[in-house]
Amino acid sequence: MAYRNKTYIAFDGDNDMRYYTLMKAWKQSDNTNFQFYDAHDLNTARDSSQTESIKKQLAIRMANSKIFVLLLGEKTKYLTRFVKWEVEHAIRLDLPIIVVNLNGEKGVDSKRMPMWLTGHLCVSCSFNSKILQYSLEKWAIWHDKYKRISEKKDKHFFWTSDVYSKLGL
Repeated sequence: MAYRNKTYIAFDGDNDMRYYTLMKAWKQSDNTNFQFYDAHDLNTARDSSQTESIKKQLAIRMANSKIFVLLLGEKTKYLTRFVKWEVEHAIRLDLPIIVVNLNGEKGVDSKRMPMWLTGHLCVSCSFNSKILQYSLEKWAIWHDKYKRISEKKDKHFFWTSDVYSKLGL
């Protein structure tokens, strides 16, 4: 089995690439210690005959990941060809899922949250390097704890205002 030490990031490559690019800049400028894969760094052929080969490559990248980040933009919930598949595959692999609200929302953004995440454990946070780093460091621990004890239907969590305050946000 592969050593899982990467952060897998899924997003709307057509509309939200600038947020991913900004994350790469955070990593370089503040020495953020997470490693991540750009799922859109593949040959993104629009030809449907390429769909299965792209998914196979994505699955290999995800197999090396310890956590899954979904950048949640305005149109993300409508992306069923790859993003939905990536989320569902992350769920099958039992990867902790962090939903990053690109609109700055600190809680669960029910208007943008994809229906295909309903009933699945995840944490939401705003798009900010400090809270994202905090989420990457802490959510896997909470994920393991909550998956054992949580029987509630709504398994969408978010960090309290105290956490944001401690981080200076």
